[in-house]
Amino acid sequence: MKIRILGAGPAGLSFAALMKRLDPSHDVAIVERSPRDATWGFGVVFSDRALEFLRADDEPMYQLLTPLMETWPNLTIVHNDTPVPITGNGFAAIGRLELLGRLYAHAEALGVRIEFDSEVTSLDDPALAGADLIVGANGAFSWVRNEHETEFGTETDLRPNRFIWYGTRRVFDSLSLTFRETEHGVFCAHHYRYSPGMSTFLVEVTDATWQRAGFARMDEQETIRHCEQVFARDLEGKSILSNKSCWRQFPAITNRQWSFGNVVLMGDALRTAHFSIGSGTRLAMEDAIALWKTLRDAGSLPQALALYQERRLPPMKKILDAASASIRWYERMDELIKLSPIDFAYSYMTRTGRVDHEEMTRRAPRLAMAWEHSHPEIFGASY
Repeated sequence: MKIRILGAGPAGLSFAALMKRLDPSHDVAIVERSPRDATWGFGVVFSDRALEFLRADDEPMYQLLTPLMETWPNLTIVHNDTPVPITGNGFAAIGRLELLGRLYAHAEALGVRIEFDSEVTSLDDPALAGADLIVGANGAFSWVRNEHETEFGTETDLRPNRFIWYGTRRVFDSLSLTFRETEHGVFCAHHYRYSPGMSTFLVEVTDATWQRAGFARMDEQETIRHCEQVFARDLEGKSILSNKSCWRQFPAITNRQWSFGNVVLMGDALRTAHFSIGSGTRLAMEDAIALWKTLRDAGSLPQALALYQERRLPPMKKILDAASASIRWYERMDELIKLSPIDFAYSYMTRTGRVDHEEMTRRAPRLAMAWEHSHPEIFGASY
């Protein structure tokens, strides 16, 4: 097959490597508009067992990436100055540039061509001529999807909260979510280390807080200084670092149809999952595995593309439903912060509906017990 992939992110790179490994005679090339060493953001995080999902289908990728991960077993919720440690929630993280660099090298070693600094903006571009399969893996703002919203049945819901993706040299012991009340409203920092000397530090606020704080009138340095003041205790004197960081709103994107003709979507081009559930990169790589399997198993390209959506949609929908619930929890931060630290942490852990009290007792028994003690009206005076 002649395969052309738009976007050299985790989805496109993983799919390209899998297809070359399946059959080295496949003509696989990736077109990437950015330079080789360019990326925005800092670290990316994986929940649960890190890259364990790769072991069955892509053992080489698993062995390549797992040793590079920063790992920790717990989660910490910080309610103003009260930390609530929560066991049973393991995570792993890696720098985004480190991840992409390793994926570039892995794909190229298998014979994949990656054409950096190449801008393609139309399916009629000569770079795509004669392709049997065109894969749109070019992110949440994919022109492939935007130019063909009717064919894909695209729906976009731009959520009101604002977030900005920073880094810091303050190294954190666990993935932490720090919520601080200010005169303008609640500020939340999603922070975790992704290398021995660096951490991601993503700041999120409601739109009302963003407006009251006056961020619309601030330049980059003023914005950083304001966030440093809010989280001064957490940063412990370390600075916030920017990488062309800017305030954004999360676009919740879905598509009713994942392909048309010989064009198919993967990763954030296909659907977006809120960063609070830590599954975006994993979903992208799982998309690649799913599409690779259907191309391997099906008798024709149309059958493969139909089977890709049929097989992949049910497990993906569970995560998207959880992500939607998580988004709405963060949009209520200013209201929920009035809860006690224990009630607040418990509310966070049960926000998606996937964790009930029985599961909480199994995962985080100390938090479950503390919540029981604080609610004798539910559990009785014996508590």
